[in-house]
Amino acid sequence: MTDGKERHVRQGLIGFVCGRRSKWLIVGLWLVLLVVAAPLASKLTDAQDNDAASWLPGSAESTQVLDLSSEFRPEQIPAVVVYARDGGLTSQDRRQIAEDVAEIKALTAHGVRGDETRGPVYDKPSAPRAAEILVPITMDAKGWEELVPAVDSIRDQVGRGGDGLAVHITGPGGTSADFSEAFAGIDSTLLFSAMGVVIVMLLLTYRSIALIFVPLIGVVVALFTSQALIYLLATHAGLTVNGQSAGILTVLVFGAGTDYALLLVARYREELRRHEDRHEAMALALNRAGPAVLASGATVVLSMLVLLAAEMNSTRGLGPVAAIGVAVALLAMVTLFPALLLVFGRWVFWPAIPHFGSPDPTARGLWARMGRRISHRPRVVWAGTALALAALSLGLLQLRAEGLGNADAFTGRPDSIVGQEVAARHFPAGSGDPLVVVADQAQSAEVRSAVAGTKGVVPDSITVPPGTKPSHGGKALFEATLTDPSDSEAAKQTVERVRDAVHAVPDADAQVGGGTAALLDMDAATTHDNLVIIPAVLVVVLLILGLLLRALVAPLLLIGTVVLSFAAALGASALAFRHLFDYAGEQTDFPLFVFVFLVALGIDYNIFLSTRIREEAARQGTRAGVVTGLAATGAVITSAGLVLAGTFAALGTLPMVAFAEIGFTVALGVLLDTFIVRSVLVTSLFLDVGPKVWWPHRLSREGGTAPPPAAPATPEPAAHPD
Repeated sequence: MTDGKERHVRQGLIGFVCGRRSKWLIVGLWLVLLVVAAPLASKLTDAQDNDAASWLPGSAESTQVLDLSSEFRPEQIPAVVVYARDGGLTSQDRRQIAEDVAEIKALTAHGVRGDETRGPVYDKPSAPRAAEILVPITMDAKGWEELVPAVDSIRDQVGRGGDGLAVHITGPGGTSADFSEAFAGIDSTLLFSAMGVVIVMLLLTYRSIALIFVPLIGVVVALFTSQALIYLLATHAGLTVNGQSAGILTVLVFGAGTDYALLLVARYREELRRHEDRHEAMALALNRAGPAVLASGATVVLSMLVLLAAEMNSTRGLGPVAAIGVAVALLAMVTLFPALLLVFGRWVFWPAIPHFGSPDPTARGLWARMGRRISHRPRVVWAGTALALAALSLGLLQLRAEGLGNADAFTGRPDSIVGQEVAARHFPAGSGDPLVVVADQAQSAEVRSAVAGTKGVVPDSITVPPGTKPSHGGKALFEATLTDPSDSEAAKQTVERVRDAVHAVPDADAQVGGGTAALLDMDAATTHDNLVIIPAVLVVVLLILGLLLRALVAPLLLIGTVVLSFAAALGASALAFRHLFDYAGEQTDFPLFVFVFLVALGIDYNIFLSTRIREEAARQGTRAGVVTGLAATGAVITSAGLVLAGTFAALGTLPMVAFAEIGFTVALGVLLDTFIVRSVLVTSLFLDVGPKVWWPHRLSREGGTAPPPAAPATPEPAAHPD
């Protein structure tokens, strides 16, 4: 590098971050920000909105019914208490049930509407074997926070069973309470899981106790800062945050932030071997690695913002939350993290301190040897690798991304699921989670008849629930029970038939909602989101790669490898879910989330590799540059991939199948990207295509023809105190 370029590097933001005095100011500013942000970050859980509307598609019919229902009654969710005895309920059982009903009717705490309790309802008039009690729970602004204590208060009032009598709390209220308990502590669970993974991987990578805490400090500060910013936006700007987006935020900040730190450390170590002054070494490392880090961060941020085009409120809300987290992590890793490394000096790398003049260990390492071997027959290598990934993709035939019923949504078997199975053996399967129909008052009788005459609806189940206004604004509301479980495919088909029937009633303006209708609308919205978001993310990534590499062929090749990697990860995961974990299926939004995370994050490794190849190609030609680029980035990309895979695998600590599946598939995809796609497929493709990979840049017409370099001689060490 010329003296003029070195002086230019020392100017501007890089010079400020790497300044001998200004580095202390950078650390001080982030410390002040942390002191301010930490108390706000701790309040993010209180700002979460986990009610139904925050998950449903905003324009869906079920969402509109949910809004209209609030005009007739406070938003409610029913908990169902189920009693069952195989040999038939005894007279003592029936006395206990009557006493329980009396106790429940006196409940008012935590939103329990005990005075509106319905039941007991017995499965048969004589010699009953089961009974149900339906207890409404009000869902106001804080209703979801009160749901678990509300169900607990009901549980405290009912008999514990025993001696052959089974007692369970199920229905939407019981199931939702179990989901709420699963989400409880999600932030701390994922925080400590991700932190543990990062510590272990950094220790294995650097074998330096001191060094592992520097990037850890950076990502923790970034996490608290982003959580505080999101809390403020949720409180004052209407940003929607729920348990899902808050949990994924933690994983993204730890995974992406650590990746950026690893890339910067690797380049910093290279420059420390070439420069006596660590401040100069850091400035050059930021200057050379900065474009790749910024491009990687921009890819993730823009890909997350594409989610704003989603119809699903939960998916759309995740977009800005994730984008803010990654943007803050990126900012922390290019300012705070370098400043901390400079403050601590070279000794932070002990015992493997990169002294000035010491040899670069990557020159003769595994990745350099691999690059030279691939260079002998690159076409055979990439063709064989692509065929292997395509074979894994055949597992997509086993994919069942059609949604998960309640019984299949948990990794365990909570009480509400056991109760749901017990209730289904004795009562109409859809009891406790009815259809909700809103129609014009004048045509309500005709609409009722249309609903009652629809296959899949219990004919005599149509009723106006207690506590509901008979009419409001010229509208009437009533409920109907389904014959099939509310989360089943058969129930969704019934909703479609009911909608067809009531929409055909002239001037009725009838709409159908409820739990089953919401599931149906979510499926439709997710299908739309898949068709819109996946192509949009590909376009964003392609544009960023094109601008970064100033080429067209290389970005297209990289996009192709990532899509193939995504298909292989999805196919292999589907096989594992069917034959290893025995999961019943996947949520409808599972492919979308996996795609966004894998493409946005997985492309990072291709960016790191391709930018280094381009840098080396400008000096020594494309073929030699490919081998050198792989040798220089192999170790750091492998470490980064292991960290990112481990942080996403932390999602498996949550007792919900959907999170476990996303975590497993993204982790597997990242490992495929790290060890197969980047190190073998991309390397062999670039070697085979040669200089034309940079078309239409001038690199495609000149240079790039030099043979792969032999292992360079080891330079003489010249240790120098820092």
